Amino acid sequence: MTTGKDISIPVTADEDGIKKIRDRFGKGIVMLNTGNGKGKTTAAFGQALRAVGNGYRVCVIQFMKGRPYGEYLAAEKYLPNLKVHLVGLDSFVMRDNPAPIDIEMAKEGFSLAQKVMASGDYDMVILDEINVAVDFKLISLEDVVNLIKNKPPALDLVLTGRYADPQLTELADTVTEMKEIKHHYAAGIKDRAGIEY
Repeated sequence: MTTGKDISIPVTADEDGIKKIRDRFGKGIVMLNTGNGKGKTTAAFGQALRAVGNGYRVCVIQFMKGRPYGEYLAAEKYLPNLKVHLVGLDSFVMRDNPAPIDIEMAKEGFSLAQKVMASGDYDMVILDEINVAVDFKLISLEDVVNLIKNKPPALDLVLTGRYADPQLTELADTVTEMKEIKHHYAAGIKDRAGIEY
């Protein structure tokens, strides 16, 4: 029942307040974005933006990406609470025959993910394209399963990429599948800054 008066209480996001709320009310959740449709990374960065807006400290590790995409540039320039690490080359990875350097870089990225998640420095960690890295055998499925099972309780974790293994979808609390209905590439429209990168 309302009285016609605005009874909303302004809430300001500060690190101590966020930590107290998270410690009291909930565990961090595991979110997974997969499927053949466009928007998995974009959705993860939308989640990061929402989290940063609420005072969270967010770290993104982008597997198999070596080029500074728009989200990396925006974070570097405008969002001090959002740290993005690029772990890969700016080149195509062969699914059935990855180059040794691609495997080594993915393993270094996974090691970084373990350190970042254990550090306590972040409230949310996003492992962008990790599903693809697992499918391409750059990182073992068992290692990612163990990473999820042993994550700090309050940490929110987001996994993205096509080809999500059923074990990962089973472990996740929220799973979203992006399904391609139509894509502008099919009409010959090229990729461009601000849309694809």
